[in-house]
Amino acid sequence: MRLIHTPSTDLTYDDCFFLPRRSAVTSRFDVDLGSDDGSGTTIPLVAANMTAVSGRRMAEVMARRGGLAVLPQDLSPERIDSIVRSVKERDLLVDHPLTLTADGTLGQAADLLPKRPHGIVVVIDEAQRPLGTVSAEEIAGRDSFAPVADVMSEDVPVLGPEDLEAPPARLHARIAATHHDAAVVVDGEGALRGVLTATGVLRSTIYTPATDAQGRLRIAVAVGINADVAARVRDLVAVGVDVIVLDTAHGHQEKMLEALRTARQVLGPAQDTPVRLVAGNIVTAEGTRELIEAGADVVKVGVGPGAMCTTRMMTGVGRPQFSAVLECAAEARRLGGRVWADGGVRHPRDVALALAAGASNVMIGSWFAGTYESPGQMRTDESGRRYKESFGMASKRAVSHRTAQEDAFARARKGLFEEGISTSRMFLAENGGGVEDLLDEITAGVRSSYTYAGASSTAEFRDRAVIGLQGAAGYAEGRPVASSWS
Repeated sequence: MRLIHTPSTDLTYDDCFFLPRRSAVTSRFDVDLGSDDGSGTTIPLVAANMTAVSGRRMAEVMARRGGLAVLPQDLSPERIDSIVRSVKERDLLVDHPLTLTADGTLGQAADLLPKRPHGIVVVIDEAQRPLGTVSAEEIAGRDSFAPVADVMSEDVPVLGPEDLEAPPARLHARIAATHHDAAVVVDGEGALRGVLTATGVLRSTIYTPATDAQGRLRIAVAVGINADVAARVRDLVAVGVDVIVLDTAHGHQEKMLEALRTARQVLGPAQDTPVRLVAGNIVTAEGTRELIEAGADVVKVGVGPGAMCTTRMMTGVGRPQFSAVLECAAEARRLGGRVWADGGVRHPRDVALALAAGASNVMIGSWFAGTYESPGQMRTDESGRRYKESFGMASKRAVSHRTAQEDAFARARKGLFEEGISTSRMFLAENGGGVEDLLDEITAGVRSSYTYAGASSTAEFRDRAVIGLQGAAGYAEGRPVASSWS
């Protein structure tokens, strides 16, 4: 990457723009977005370890489309183990279904529908064979206590293993011609395998799932540095976790270095284990160096740029994110490590800038909170817009959850030192709302950035990107007048 000006101050993503270069890359589909950090991602996007962002569903969908989700450290070990095991069993093509038996109620179906963009619940018998489907159309105006068997539709096509062998264009056309734009998929015995949409078929030709050596979906888990690190790392490796993230707001501290050394001792040398060890957060070359020397494969960069974070306003601590990633990535590569850019990403352009600055993956938090796949409860505001709540991981809400098992005095003491927003409405997109819609939007923008730079891979992009600096007026000039960006 080359800067066409010498900055006199640290830079945010808004301070930067790309210059186009002569390019031989004629199609966005000729671009390889795979990462080089050993995480196995085929798109450079990671869902952050926030309680309002990453859970079972987010992990499944992110990995199916080539990304990664990091389960938060606030979840109990038992729940984390359950989620990891179930994600490892998920299908690489077919979406995991929502199901009810024939005596399930329309009220139960209505509660399930907001959990999937395709908007159907499959009715099954005792042998897991599909009997029909229920959507919002069948539920409208009906008694919520009525059984789903009374109103279920049987017009959704049922696809078997042989049907999935058809060329993608033919399979897409068959599903797109249906009323719900979806099909029910069964296995060779007729038992329900899942749901496949026409858009899902399209995406399967664009994205490559992030899989482990056994062909299973990948998943990451965060571990707090105050936990029994050795025990947790052993347990996570045993259950099949692919990436372990040692996480704390201030990663450049003795406790983190101790935790890293412990985790590395359990994992063994990096070349002897497929599990990647990530640690953070930091914003300096010195912090990067010490974390990598203590055992980190990847360092997480970012203090204060998150949408739900008040650290900079509370403490004055942090650093503009583009400059932080640029410096830390250079130091990490010198030592054979890599960095993830964590925070400050609000538009596809920001992801591209983070990659140009040297990041191997870019973490996204609140942007993904307003999707079907995030763990929060779907809500509707006064005007009928759907939203979910997001909150910072150092906020009162998060701290209260994290310290729930401690005594009242200890909780009260920790409650005096909260940072971050406890609740914010993250609205679902009007014509989408799924995290896959956001992945389409982000990767389309990033792929175009690569083609403008004449790069067909992230390594080439880092080398060829030319970046200029702009003021607030320059940034405003690039925004559409009727902007959809908030």
